[in-house]
Amino acid sequence: MTTRRSFIVGGAAAVGAITLLPSLGQAAANAASLDLMDGKITIHPVEHASFVMESPAGTIYVDPVGEALAYEALPKPDLILITHRHGDHYNADLLAALAPAPVLTNADVKGMMPEDLQGRADVIAPGESTEKMGVAIEAIAAYNTSADRQDFHPKARGDLGFVLTIDGSRIYISGDTEGTPEMRALEDIDLAFVCMNLPFTMDAEQAAGAVAEFAPAMVVPYHYRGRDGGTQDPEAFARMLSDAGGSTEVKLHDWYNGALG
Repeated sequence: MTTRRSFIVGGAAAVGAITLLPSLGQAAANAASLDLMDGKITIHPVEHASFVMESPAGTIYVDPVGEALAYEALPKPDLILITHRHGDHYNADLLAALAPAPVLTNADVKGMMPEDLQGRADVIAPGESTEKMGVAIEAIAAYNTSADRQDFHPKARGDLGFVLTIDGSRIYISGDTEGTPEMRALEDIDLAFVCMNLPFTMDAEQAAGAVAEFAPAMVVPYHYRGRDGGTQDPEAFARMLSDAGGSTEVKLHDWYNGALG
């Protein structure tokens, strides 16, 4: 079932499309996808933080976890990005089961890997840049700023977000973070995937404030299911971003079971 709703964001003629898709566990089998940027980028949500990105440069797996069966119908990876060590972002058994591909992650995750996986993993630290398969990649610091959340994603551990430049477009993937100065200072982002879940990252209000500041052309809320009532409402995020005067198009997607709203 597909429902379309319009968001006029910050007075601009920005139209957000809400596509109601099958449950995340059935994403691959049902070819559930989100086409973005005039079809240049296709996103297949698989798990809470896991998705597959088809792009002109190749297929990129972001934080793949879950069962290997969920990935069987999807294109094989050309590159795997892992933002940090938590079990909803990193799973060594799944990485071993997937088709072999280069892995880019931080030193903390590589240190946890078995030796065979370490052999195909490269390390990047926040603030560094590299290139893989013709894609320029910038590592963005991802961490908690709230005093009561420091145990989840301490800055010193070097957890990552990524900015990928693909075919001239800049795509930001937040990983697990709050609205840090590094996020707010991003420039010229065409597409952003921004997390929001409590108690681990940030609420929809903080996410909307950060997105309004770095003003990507388009944003997709993802990774928004939390614990003990900490799940955030993507539609509330869209309204708050509009109230903040942002000019960003909000693309809402049914990342989990059931309909939005």
